[in-house]
Amino acid sequence: MTEKHAFEKPCCAAEALRRIRQVNVGGITVGLAMLDAIFEEVASLDLSAEEPLKNELLRQTKIYNCIPRQAEDAYAKALLREYRKGV
Repeated sequence: MTEKHAFEKPCCAAEALRRIRQVNVGGITVGLAMLDAIFEEVASLDLSAEEPLKNELLRQTKIYNCIPRQAEDAYAKALLREYRKGV
């Protein structure tokens, strides 16, 4: 997916499904939308410290996904783990 098209609205249901990634959050597998595009965007920010990186990953993920407030820490850890796998 090109950077220009990363945040565009999916053209159809099949395209929307391709933008969902399964992530283990505290032992539960959840589907999160737009993670690849979010990871690209966060990588362009050149954040290296763990806390700012987790905060930005969580902030951007919450734009496209419903994340319960009480689970934010677990999501932030899972997002950081997934982000580091791909970077």
